[in-house]
Amino acid sequence: MKVLDLACAHGHRFEGWFASEEDFRDQSARGLLECPVCGDQAIKKQLSVPYVQTRRTESPEGLRPTVTQVASAEGSAPLSPEQQARVLRALRAWVQDSEDVGERFAVEARAIHRGEAEARSIRGVATPDEAAALLEEGVPVLPLPDLPLLKGPLQ
Repeated sequence: MKVLDLACAHGHRFEGWFASEEDFRDQSARGLLECPVCGDQAIKKQLSVPYVQTRRTESPEGLRPTVTQVASAEGSAPLSPEQQARVLRALRAWVQDSEDVGERFAVEARAIHRGEAEARSIRGVATPDEAAALLEEGVPVLPLPDLPLLKGPLQ
């Protein structure tokens, strides 16, 4: 297995796992490679630091959890790069199509839920206590971290 550091034309860096260097070149030539963040197909191989084994008892597999270990530790399978890209694209589309109400989020969400304000997609800031209170009241909210990559330009 060959792990390569890759990047798209927009500077998004990610890993690609290939059976061999030839497999990477073949997939690249056929246009099968795509950035998991923005979908760009202009993928270039980056310089990477090779793993150097320092002791016989150590191996790369022993230093980093495998996908199976992560899945069993968390109770569910991790998302594939394709799934991560789809989620990111959906979140970016939602951010673009929603109104940022800032600190007024809890007030606006309640008003929309009660029919006192125009029904629309909103986003904003709420404390954990405010979010919990909204959920207890039956107001459908989805707490998300403030991720800068969701607000960046959509490539």
